Amino acid sequence: MSKKAIKKLVEKHQNLIHSEELKVSSHVQREEDEWYINTVMIENVSAPFKYKRRKKYQTLTGNLVNITYYPATESIAGMDIEVMKVVRIKVS
Repeated sequence: MSKKAIKKLVEKHQNLIHSEELKVSSHVQREEDEWYINTVMIENVSAPFKYKRRKKYQTLTGNLVNITYYPATESIAGMDIEVMKVVRIKVS
């Protein structure tokens, strides 16, 4: 996806955020039904970035990534926790 296409997507969807060259400090994948739930932690960011894939993905730990995401809230054990729902992630 080109920078022009990303800019257009972010303008179209108000809550969508695009960040570039973020360093991944942790990447965990767990299987749930037919999906792999990926959780990525970014340096200096306390909220996890989550996305689903059909197949297991290469580890992103230590890589710089470009991420397009939107903020969301998940309820876990009765507590609301801020998470980032990833729309697109790419190694930069």
